[in-house]
Amino acid sequence: METLVSHIYHSPIGQIKISSDEGCITELIFADPASEIDDEFNNTEELPSVIHQCVDELIEYFSGTRKNFTVPINQTGTEFQQKVWKELYEVPYGKTLSYADLAKKLGDPKVIRAAASANGKNKIAIIVPCHRIIGTDQSLVGYAWGKARKRWLLQHEFRLALGVQTLF
Repeated sequence: METLVSHIYHSPIGQIKISSDEGCITELIFADPASEIDDEFNNTEELPSVIHQCVDELIEYFSGTRKNFTVPINQTGTEFQQKVWKELYEVPYGKTLSYADLAKKLGDPKVIRAAASANGKNKIAIIVPCHRIIGTDQSLVGYAWGKARKRWLLQHEFRLALGVQTLF
């Protein structure tokens, strides 16, 4: 069994805990509150190259120069969750998809609740862009790390991709 290594990246919208095995990012989650963060996470001397790559790509994303991530990822989940996360990964930068449309893409409009549940279990935020999934009425609906972050991420992407501010 490979050892997991974690690091805290200080993003413009909060601290992000990045975890990896030797070759893939296994978790990228917002780490709140700050008091729960262990200083050992920030020892950059012993971090695997995949975490360095992830941090570099996040810096580019937040600065507006990166729209697609290339860092390798590996998230464990059921076969259905994997299908949902693959569909999330395919939602283009600056675009959104409703939960109903996500269910249709999965081949069954009746799996909307299961798709929403799998979306909520995504542990590789931003890279697997669960923030791009919105309500059928175009409203912001749940986001594991808060609607304010979801709004910020969508506005960031819309502004850079389309030159517009959202109404969210």
